[in-house]
Amino acid sequence: MTTLDGVTPYPPEFVERYRALGYWEDRTLGQWFDDTCARFSERIALVAQAERITYQQLAEHVERLALHLIDLGLHPLDRFVMQLPNIPEFVSLYFALQKVGVIPIMALPLHRYTEIEQFVRLSEAVGYAIPERLGDFSFPELARRVQQEHPCLRRVFVVGQTDQLGWVSLTTLVQTDSRLPRGRLDDIKIDPTLPALFQLSGGTTGVPKLIPRTHNDYLYNSKAAAAINDIHPDDALLVVLPLSHNFPLACPGLQGFMMRGARTVLSTSTHPVDLFKLIARERITHLELVPALLIRMLSDPTLNDFDLSLLRIINTGGQKLQAEVKRRAEEMIPSCKVQEVFGMAEGLLCYVRLDDPDEVRYETAGRPVSPWDEIRLVDEQGNEVPDGDIGELLVRGPYTLRGYYRVPEYNARTFTSDGFYKTGDLMRRHSSGNYIVEGRKKDLINRGGEKISAEEVENLILAHPAVLNVACVPMPDPQLGERMCAFVMLRPGIALTLQELTSFLLGKEIARFKLPERLEVLEELPLSRVGKVMKQALIEQAKALVAMDTDTPAER
Repeated sequence: MTTLDGVTPYPPEFVERYRALGYWEDRTLGQWFDDTCARFSERIALVAQAERITYQQLAEHVERLALHLIDLGLHPLDRFVMQLPNIPEFVSLYFALQKVGVIPIMALPLHRYTEIEQFVRLSEAVGYAIPERLGDFSFPELARRVQQEHPCLRRVFVVGQTDQLGWVSLTTLVQTDSRLPRGRLDDIKIDPTLPALFQLSGGTTGVPKLIPRTHNDYLYNSKAAAAINDIHPDDALLVVLPLSHNFPLACPGLQGFMMRGARTVLSTSTHPVDLFKLIARERITHLELVPALLIRMLSDPTLNDFDLSLLRIINTGGQKLQAEVKRRAEEMIPSCKVQEVFGMAEGLLCYVRLDDPDEVRYETAGRPVSPWDEIRLVDEQGNEVPDGDIGELLVRGPYTLRGYYRVPEYNARTFTSDGFYKTGDLMRRHSSGNYIVEGRKKDLINRGGEKISAEEVENLILAHPAVLNVACVPMPDPQLGERMCAFVMLRPGIALTLQELTSFLLGKEIARFKLPERLEVLEELPLSRVGKVMKQALIEQAKALVAMDTDTPAER
């Protein structure tokens, strides 16, 4: 069997179990894509602005691009960083890489040098796909810098045109035939038990870690999610969140809708009016949102100006959605039900079911999508807690990873000896059998569904010459759920403002969503008896400050 260094495989007995149960079909994503496009050839697969692409046309784009990738020297198990927005080229490249057996790393458009450099270094990526520009940010400048530092990065692909020596226009490749014969694709052999892609962790320590998702587990992930999402061939999913996220790509996302021959509509805007226009014009039936975006849409005064009556299901994920918001959404858009998702790029998906009683749908985060998702809720000593008690979620199953990529020491702490993933999420089992999210053990700030490692930001802040010590904690926010508050101890006689701090951090080239949004200066950080910063005390202090500060100023 082919292997990839740094990937923890599923044990053989579990491979055989999941095959025998029919969960793993031993098909690659590329094979599944070809079969799907042949089956639904005349139906519309993708809509992006004025462009409407059938399954047959998408298959042609992908085949041309895959042959070009082979011609350019890419091979099975090569790694490739994808950093594209919600455009058709994203979809074509993603499936072309699958047909060639190259493993994409699903970077976010908001990632900057710090993240991209680590992805390339850790994975030894040979390719990198970028847009020319998003907003005021120039991606070619970033790509040139990373390529100069890492000779492994042989190819840079740009949406649009490029005059950079050795770089390639992705747009041109999709539009032009390859000189290679179609048969070259048939010669490629890909092991479906190996990674099809690397998703990204929320990460509590440093830059996000790489999550290997195999062909077998990722197809089952989408199949299981689609089975409980009420998708029909004439339905349409509006993708608003970055398509590189696990949720809109595969839960059920693009892949799940393709399994039904349905349409996926891509949006590059998150402005409520733009979304309402698309929902009405494209007869959208399904939305996948983070709570912050749903709240913003419900608060927009133009909501009632558009016909949203075909909208049946709003899936929300990324963070807990309050029951009152679910009720308000269903009152304001009477045609729809809110179906909460508790999921993770590492694997496990829990959904409320559409036929659950309303009180269960409103109060819980659902239950696993697979009968073979094995869940334990444990106390600090690793003992399972009684039903109704809060415990840390441990999970093992047919689409949950067995280890992060190339971090053996971290894996030893994060997985039990029998393969259960220690999620760090605190949950309790509801009497219905569903689960309720109660918080987390991990040191994360969940800003609108984007998970930020407090440790990563703290390490950068400690490099500031004015800072002696720092602790970053979540503070409550009515729209995003949480924002970051930085509590700092300063060197004697030196002042520091939030603006000065964020300017310093931007100089470290991190994604903007990781910036602290409040700065509090303390003479001392509260410490435990063993000298650890007592973050829970700081969290309570941040809550109190926000409650007192009705105008929510940026700093005090």
